[in-house]
Amino acid sequence: MPRLPSNPAETKRVLEAILLSTPQALSTAELRQVFEGELAPDVLRKLLDELREEWAERPVELVQLSSGWRFRTRAEYLPYIDALNPEKPPRYSRAVLETLAIIAYRQPVTRGDIEDIRGVTVATQVIKALEERGWVDVVGHRDTPGRPALYATTRKFLDDLGLRSLTELPPLDQLNQTLELNDAQSI
Repeated sequence: MPRLPSNPAETKRVLEAILLSTPQALSTAELRQVFEGELAPDVLRKLLDELREEWAERPVELVQLSSGWRFRTRAEYLPYIDALNPEKPPRYSRAVLETLAIIAYRQPVTRGDIEDIRGVTVATQVIKALEERGWVDVVGHRDTPGRPALYATTRKFLDDLGLRSLTELPPLDQLNQTLELNDAQSI
């Protein structure tokens, strides 16, 4: 494995090259591993913050997500990129989105908890769709008769939404207003 460059500017360029060459987020531990652990965590953080500032005015930005650091295209440029690849993202039913919201805001929850909140039975394919997307996973079982599965969101869910933690989710009342607006527009 290569050694830590003696020049901090060169170390920053190595970090930049690594982050630009990988599509997934890299944790600070993974980034330090490149330098055989010789790069101190506080120095790494300083270099990553400097890189983020250097890219601040560019169409690509360095972001910290729940699973680590990565470069991504700024939102205002996505329509142009989408024009090259007109593939439509999957559309989810209201039942799937409501279930995801309940899990995200109330986790860990059982299927019964979700049904109590929604007031309807949760179809197996709803949970399955969220698990297949990698947004929801079983994190344990409630210690009650039948030991129902407890569902929670995953790091992939946070990464796909560009969040570092669940605390960055919008307030629930703001989410309700957005859903009401979407319902009004679709009528």
